[in-house]
Amino acid sequence: MHELPTAWVTVLNAAGFPVLQLGIAWVFTRLPAAWFERAPRNGNSLPRFYERALLIKRWKDLVPDGASWFSGGFGKAALTEGSSWNYLRRFRAETIRGESCHWTALLFIPVFFLWNPVWADWVMAGAFAVANLPCIAIQRYNRGRIDRLLGKAVRAAR
Repeated sequence: MHELPTAWVTVLNAAGFPVLQLGIAWVFTRLPAAWFERAPRNGNSLPRFYERALLIKRWKDLVPDGASWFSGGFGKAALTEGSSWNYLRRFRAETIRGESCHWTALLFIPVFFLWNPVWADWVMAGAFAVANLPCIAIQRYNRGRIDRLLGKAVRAAR
């Protein structure tokens, strides 16, 4: 492949990274919520794993909730409407949407390999990992907590 000047590589990386991340997020906010609705898991022990192994409670509130940046996005920074059954189900679906969005962003890493030298491929892959893996962990952690709440609501209704 033809090697681009360093200035062009820098511009493509500096502009491409946020454009790609925000573009994917915007597309995902437009997808139907029904695509992300799945049955909760029973006995989900993932929240404890994330609390102990990743110390997620210490840092998760430092990560911005990008969904609220877009019209029609569902903010997941906090449970704002209490814990009604329908709200929890919607919140859960939105964690699946958010996680899917971040996994999709990671799939686009190879696009940057088209113009970067090999060492910069690793830098961009690392940047994508740092930007997306914590968000994936937060979505899974929150979904596990919601699954626990939904499980309690089902048991209480019996």
